[in-house]
Amino acid sequence: MPCQAPQKIIIGITGGIAAYKSLTLIRLFRKAGHEVKVVITKNGLQFVTPLSLEILSQNPIYSDCFTRNEPYCIEHISHSDWADALVVAPATANIIGKFANGIADDALSSLLLAAKKPVFIAPAMNVTMYENESVQRNIEQLKKQGCYFIEPQVGELACGISAKGRMEEPEKIFEVVTQFFAEKKKWFGKKAVVTAGPTYEPIDPVRFIGNHSSGLMGFSLAEKLSEKGAEVILITGPTALLNTHKNIQRIDVVTAKEMLVQTLLHAKNADIIIMAAAVADYTPKTVASEKIKKKNETWELPLIKTTDILYELGKRKTKNQCLVGFALETENEVENALQKLKQKKLDFIVLNSLKNSGSGFKYNTNQVTVFAQNGAVFVGKCKSKTEVAEDILEVILDSRF
Repeated sequence: MPCQAPQKIIIGITGGIAAYKSLTLIRLFRKAGHEVKVVITKNGLQFVTPLSLEILSQNPIYSDCFTRNEPYCIEHISHSDWADALVVAPATANIIGKFANGIADDALSSLLLAAKKPVFIAPAMNVTMYENESVQRNIEQLKKQGCYFIEPQVGELACGISAKGRMEEPEKIFEVVTQFFAEKKKWFGKKAVVTAGPTYEPIDPVRFIGNHSSGLMGFSLAEKLSEKGAEVILITGPTALLNTHKNIQRIDVVTAKEMLVQTLLHAKNADIIIMAAAVADYTPKTVASEKIKKKNETWELPLIKTTDILYELGKRKTKNQCLVGFALETENEVENALQKLKQKKLDFIVLNSLKNSGSGFKYNTNQVTVFAQNGAVFVGKCKSKTEVAEDILEVILDSRF
């Protein structure tokens, strides 16, 4: 039966014995009502025929950047614009390496570099290749760029041994991709406010009180929400990060007071508010108009509390709003997080501890535990912050929307 929301899917096929499974994958997408186009490498054509691919997809295949038969001279750009998602199955070590390192020397690698749509990658290769340090490094790089990896399975490989490296079955790949669009439908049209980064509290024209937050966790959440169809307002403190998604409206602030004003202003119409920023708890009582000179052996700097933005949001939260806070703790982690969850009337609190290796500021990875107001608990593993953002949003979606 045709699906209610057909998508435009490009299936990329590379030169591996698992290429024959792509025929089933094409059939599954077509049967569900999706449009399918195939981009295949020259090595991929050694395993499956153009006629089979074109009959199943109901579209001509694309395999050569320079053929005179193509309707566009920059076909990889037009294909990228056409697609809602790209699925590379099977993905060899070669195509993964090209994509991770910006190499575009054939139709598929050129398409991948031009793509601004979700990319799903289903690796298939010998276990020694899959476990190779270079391959794993390339995989991690692509994950950081936002690609979705569908893990290979343990099974019989082309070399005759049974080990990890066998491409996931077409039915599972189809399920992962269609589930992605199902979730996107649930987020579509939702208005989200996400805060990120540190705040800088000025002491004088050249000095400030700040923290080590890079803003990566908040930016990852904003990008993921946008990918899923939400309209995102990203309120960020000082950071070198750049947002890329067109659905993100970015507002730059510096101080805790500026973040308070912008967050309260935009939270009024938000369906979900995620406070991932590391907002200063204290700010100098007075700010010197000129640089303070070094005179005495000691220097006292009076501080006053900043307004607790989360607490203010909790007081104003409507019944239909979802409020998510973060807690970075160094001691009594769970107790402090649960207290914050209750006192500030949050729906979820995301706890990460500086005691966990690879977590906290200055890392591209994080390990979190998410506590829900209804008592549910999600304990995550150490992953890239892009993957952690995906986990957090899945928890919210399952429990809330």
